[in-house]
Amino acid sequence: MNLKSIVVLLIFSLFFSNQFVTAQKKVKLFNGKDLSGWTIYGTEKWYVEDGFLISESGPDKEYGYLATDEHYKNFELTLEFKQETDNGNSGVFIRSTIEGVKVSGWQVEVAPPNLHTGGIYESYGRGWLIKPAPEKEAVLKPGKWNKLKIRAIDGKITSWLNGVQMVTIDDEKIGAGTGSIALQIHSGGGILIKWRKLILKEL
Repeated sequence: MNLKSIVVLLIFSLFFSNQFVTAQKKVKLFNGKDLSGWTIYGTEKWYVEDGFLISESGPDKEYGYLATDEHYKNFELTLEFKQETDNGNSGVFIRSTIEGVKVSGWQVEVAPPNLHTGGIYESYGRGWLIKPAPEKEAVLKPGKWNKLKIRAIDGKITSWLNGVQMVTIDDEKIGAGTGSIALQIHSGGGILIKWRKLILKEL
């Protein structure tokens, strides 16, 4: 191989390496200080305390959402949550849009024990699309930090809780969706959840 061929090969290698790095770019969704990059929907409470992102029911006890200003299509999202009350009913929405407190999108469930954390629910649509197997309900650690991972590639969505794969689904309607990442406070009151380490890797 002559010198010119080697130079061309090196240029191509550098180019594709840079393309790969760009495709795998990590985004820190929460800076630990404030809600920069997020928008609150509804009257429920969203605030930062001791470096944690806090979601708390307000006096109206209605649905509330905190959504990223940016839209994300294909990604791997990891985060940790801790349910501080018995009613830990929440969720992580993907490819979502919100008007008032009506959300369109798909929720990876965060819920009290035995209520399908890690399952996928379509609000104002088809309802439950897939629930974890019954034996996986015990993976949730109430009152402790839990690690949730969500991988979204076109229509294929997979969730993990504390390192255990909870569900996977391939759905054409999900594949066509676009929108934000959004955290939810469920209606009914009595909810207090802490969030941390929200890291998104674009794929």
